[in-house]
Amino acid sequence: MDYLDFEKPIHDLEAQVLELEGKTKNSDLDLSQQISELKDKINGLIKKTYADLSSWERVQLSRHPKRPHSKDYVELIFDEFEEVSGDRSFCDDQSIIAGFGFIDGKKIAVVAIEKGRKTQEKIKRNFGMPHPEGYRKALRVAKIASQFSIPLLTLVDTPGAYPGIGAEERGQSYAIAHNIEEFFNLKIPVVSVVIGEGGSGGALGIAVADEVLMQEYSIYSVISPESCASILWSDTKMTEQAANALKLHPQMAKKLGVIDGIIPEPAGGAHRNFKEAAKMLKKAVLESFSKLEKKSVDKIQEDRHEKFRKIGNQFIS
Repeated sequence: MDYLDFEKPIHDLEAQVLELEGKTKNSDLDLSQQISELKDKINGLIKKTYADLSSWERVQLSRHPKRPHSKDYVELIFDEFEEVSGDRSFCDDQSIIAGFGFIDGKKIAVVAIEKGRKTQEKIKRNFGMPHPEGYRKALRVAKIASQFSIPLLTLVDTPGAYPGIGAEERGQSYAIAHNIEEFFNLKIPVVSVVIGEGGSGGALGIAVADEVLMQEYSIYSVISPESCASILWSDTKMTEQAANALKLHPQMAKKLGVIDGIIPEPAGGAHRNFKEAAKMLKKAVLESFSKLEKKSVDKIQEDRHEKFRKIGNQFIS
């Protein structure tokens, strides 16, 4: 497992446990008492460490190299899944996974941003930065879902939309703006979950939803801390200060009305237990859909518009 700087004390104790377990494997040594005490110490340290994270540590955790990605959640949550490719216009953007599947027998459409894990896959997925054709693919699947009354789940994990010249030439800003407009008019329940990074318009292009949720150690922001530091101070060394000023944690997003709920993660973060994290996410998503499906189509659309109109109202004098 890869460890972040603030996780090093946990790593040291876990290394000791592995060493003791190794000694007992092929010998008559009984070190169960010492191992049990160390594990109790680890659990306590995990609780203490993750209960008081700074905004910058949360940013690091949201980008953890071992954190579950959209692809992992689709594989763990869905009983069946059929992917849809291409935008019917230019190409298939691999940074967005889109298709249809079943969760506990319930048919659900999916649009998810995928970063990729190993080098070649990261390149293939463009590090989770969609091109305009990715947003068009997302909209294509969303419209099909709306046509056939299939609820839509979107999984957000992106540092932002790809800012390259080619993407801009092919209408990046229009693609995002068009998605935002069209998502408001979908005639189905839409649930969006920020599972890692929720970066600016790149996230919002698939995150206009009736219920927006964030995992406990994810972030959602108008700008990355690095870009913020570069703009405000022309110095990327100020990234940590920028992160703390941006207050990226889910609790602030909920207070502002940007999100509707926070999905808990296993002790120490989703990267420590993929299956448990997926179980928690699945439970929250199904509960949201169950609640939304009690509303009429007109009520869903009315509430969706009203929800976004009210964001931040409590701070307007």
